[in-house]
Amino acid sequence: MKNSIKNIATLVIVAFMTFSFATVEGDKKDIKVDNSKVVWKGYKVTGSHEGVISIKFGHLNFDKEKLTGGLFEMDMSTISVTDLEGESKGQLEGHLKSNDFFGVEKFPTATLLFTKVKSLGKNSYEVSGDITIKGKTETVSFNVSVYGSKASVSLKIDRSKFDVRYGSTSFFDGLKDKAIYDEFDLVADLAF
Repeated sequence: MKNSIKNIATLVIVAFMTFSFATVEGDKKDIKVDNSKVVWKGYKVTGSHEGVISIKFGHLNFDKEKLTGGLFEMDMSTISVTDLEGESKGQLEGHLKSNDFFGVEKFPTATLLFTKVKSLGKNSYEVSGDITIKGKTETVSFNVSVYGSKASVSLKIDRSKFDVRYGSTSFFDGLKDKAIYDEFDLVADLAF
């Protein structure tokens, strides 16, 4: 009888420990790339430029309705400019895809992997993630808002950390009004 009680107690403890440390993947919701939009905006001493870039694929992870993770891959070949037209538009798009900026031929994708998600309230989250651009990975922090089957993300990226040097005062002196600021904005409206 004592052995039976010990066996049952051992079984209960092992079961408890197994369930306590088991990870719950939850729901993985794929991003509807055709219904989602990512806008970039870069700044220079004399103004700014903006455009869009396409998501190649992505998903958000949820435990019930709580955001727990995410992964995105961007198609760098889709970088486009929306504030210019004609030859100027084509020239800037070509320059952004060149080795001066994002080196799209060698680095056709960029990724963002959520590594930590902290709830700030019912629909708001503070996220830390690893972003990889031009083969270099850095940690960034940003906020995500989730409402129903939509999410919005806004983050600043310091391009100098990814060896995007063109016009950067972090690398070159004496640029004056030709300087381009290191930080640029990404704003994403996501559907899933």
